[in-house]
Amino acid sequence: MSELFSYFQYPFVRYALIVGVLVSLCSALFGVVLVLKRFSFIGDGLSHVAFGALAVSAVVGLTNDVLIVMPITVLAAILILKSGQHTKIKGDAMIAMVSVGALAVGYLLLDRFSTSANVAGDVCGSLFGSFSILTLTEVDLWISLVMSALVVGLFIFCYHRIFSVTFDEDFARAVGIRVSLYNLLIATVTAVIIVLAMNLVGSLLVSALIIFPALSAMRLSSSFRGVVILSVILSVLCSASGILLSLGLDTPVGPTIVAADLLAFFVCAVIGRVKR
Repeated sequence: MSELFSYFQYPFVRYALIVGVLVSLCSALFGVVLVLKRFSFIGDGLSHVAFGALAVSAVVGLTNDVLIVMPITVLAAILILKSGQHTKIKGDAMIAMVSVGALAVGYLLLDRFSTSANVAGDVCGSLFGSFSILTLTEVDLWISLVMSALVVGLFIFCYHRIFSVTFDEDFARAVGIRVSLYNLLIATVTAVIIVLAMNLVGSLLVSALIIFPALSAMRLSSSFRGVVILSVILSVLCSASGILLSLGLDTPVGPTIVAADLLAFFVCAVIGRVKR
């Protein structure tokens, strides 16, 4: 424990914990909405798009890849949402097409044009998170703070409308709520969360931050508000403990956080069964 606490004297460890808590908080809030609307697979698709955009920024040589990754991922979220309503290409097929295509193009770009001597290591780090969160700078911290504040503020301000759109879109339309606009908002915010979470768990594991806390909370609570609160608590605890365990055990950050989420799900499932 003393060795673990000694890590906090390093700024990058403090940045990693703060960013990890913020990202897990945002992921849990909108993860509940995505799971209930059966949109959870969109997180996996957008994470692959973000990997492709990350490859483009690496080839171009940008020092701040968010300038490319964020707009491309948001545009992909809008494309998936709009095209998924087309009768010829259903939503799940569109997500599969976009995600697999972006993953393949991203790897090809890194393989052919990357200036790095360790392309395989860069790809593995981008996909699984590796230790990239421990290289965060103060600029990355401020970007995460601002974007997380916007995401939480949007969720609180639009809480009742998001609740209506989540459970009954027909009722929401009947009372004058612009359902298509709020579905677009949910998809856009999900894209922002995906980009923020890529440094935490990597593009392949990022959907775990969205799915696991929500599913775990649903084992313990049956109300929307209760699920949201429990999901946030579980997500923050798992992310913080995963980061600390990865430092102490010298394991990759992303897989360690996902393992903590998986353990929390099994514990909640057992508690929920005992309660019933």
